Amino acid sequence: MKRVGLLGGAFNPPHEGHLKLARIALEHLALDELCFVPTALSPHKPDPGGPDGRARLRLLSEALEGFDSRCSVEPLELDRGGISYTVDTLETLAGREPGSAWILIMGSDQLPRLDRWRRVERIFELASVAVAVRPGAPLLMPDLPCVHSASSWSGQPGELVALPGTDLDLASTDLRDRLQASPHEDPEGLTPEVLRTIRSEKLYR
Repeated sequence: MKRVGLLGGAFNPPHEGHLKLARIALEHLALDELCFVPTALSPHKPDPGGPDGRARLRLLSEALEGFDSRCSVEPLELDRGGISYTVDTLETLAGREPGSAWILIMGSDQLPRLDRWRRVERIFELASVAVAVRPGAPLLMPDLPCVHSASSWSGQPGELVALPGTDLDLASTDLRDRLQASPHEDPEGLTPEVLRTIRSEKLYR
């Protein structure tokens, strides 16, 4: 059984916090693969603007250059277009690879909204979730009968396991604001490859 982590988000832009979370997940979940899944449109947040999906996909691919070979970019939500629902993505992936086990990787700031995700019961029929604590967002077990706490991921769906935090207080929103406010200053938290493309293509201005 192949163990696959799914790290979703807008990646607008991708930053070192995303990469460190991926390293932590690979180490603690015994993953065979980790897929970064950029959203087309998030159902939980308004569209913040910025580069289009293909540009974000390119930035994410550049952020992963020279990174762990177990990591890849899965473009299916961008290819599908419209609002990106996790349950649709999981059903597509499970149909494509029925022998794989799936675990969603997220920060603890997403947990309070988890019960409002579309068809959340179906999500946890297909996958488990690993949660890393983010500053100001304690890890609180969601009140969902379809998910239960586990000390480690068995490979079965319906489990919630805790991951160490990244200790990096990075957010794409802040990085976008800094890039727009100071177009000639290089904010910390972006890989050289990503920053070079942002500058050369005049993104986030």
